[in-house]
Amino acid sequence: MKKVLAVLLASAMTLGLVACGGAQQSSGTASAPASEGGLIKVGIINNDPNESGYRTANVADLKAKFTKENGYDAQFAYSLKNDEQIQAAQGFIQDEVDYLLLSAADTAGWDSVLQDAQAAGVKVILFDRTIDADPSLYEASIVSDMAKEGQTAVDWLASQNLPEYNVIHIQGVMGSAAQQGRSGALDTKVAAESNWNIVVQQTAEWNAEKAQQIVQSVIDAGTPFNVIYAENDDMAKGAVAALDAAGISHGVGKDVVVMGFDCNKWALEELLAQNWNYDGQCNPFQASYIDDIIKKLEKGETPEKTIIMDEKGFDATTITQDDVDNYGI
Repeated sequence: MKKVLAVLLASAMTLGLVACGGAQQSSGTASAPASEGGLIKVGIINNDPNESGYRTANVADLKAKFTKENGYDAQFAYSLKNDEQIQAAQGFIQDEVDYLLLSAADTAGWDSVLQDAQAAGVKVILFDRTIDADPSLYEASIVSDMAKEGQTAVDWLASQNLPEYNVIHIQGVMGSAAQQGRSGALDTKVAAESNWNIVVQQTAEWNAEKAQQIVQSVIDAGTPFNVIYAENDDMAKGAVAALDAAGISHGVGKDVVVMGFDCNKWALEELLAQNWNYDGQCNPFQASYIDDIIKKLEKGETPEKTIIMDEKGFDATTITQDDVDNYGI
């Protein structure tokens, strides 16, 4: 009997040591919550889902992927303000998430909180937008090449060979990677060419109504213009509303060239109808790439540091219904 009790006691001690060892391993990698039920705990910081059609699609893609059925315990935070996003990140770190997924409202100001994440063993993955931070502070980034988006759009505009370019430039949220990339190429071109002029350059913060007000103010002032370069589709839509209200023609062969970004399906349909002239793609479907990176990290593998989403620009004179169906979001 004593021998049986000794065996049982030894077995119990062994099980206890295994359990403690598992707990210590989880604690050492800041992933204790993930060990409960086998779920990986993620905190996802994104811009406001109502910011644009692009953002709505981006948020839906992430929510569909990061579910309990797919092995994740996901929490979401949304803001267009950098300080609010940083506060949310600090909260996720204190909550001991395993991964912090970040689409930053602004490129600057992230070093301190990312250092805190690293110290806590929280792995950071950037998506959608880049930030100005040491690459050692994050595991990987899945982003659009915003500078390339802007350059592709400006190259297309230059190919139209207009005698003079008088551009209403409607910018997104200032300081965001999308705004910086899409503004940069146009600023460079205007500075280099004597027949390229900025009539007004103002942020509408991705908002259609604010864009409409900007264009309406130019119309009311009687300032001539022939190009609207809007840094997302919603702002292009607002700009066109002002043109329509004033009876100004726009689109292929008309008075005003209209350009947008993001490739919302309804925007591509405007191109197909030749009411707009150009739309630059920004791919919102990044969740599967993030999921692959997390799986590699969980296996102890090193993922690719930077993944650039494949994107293109669409011209109203060449776009097809298949393009609308395949690329519209």
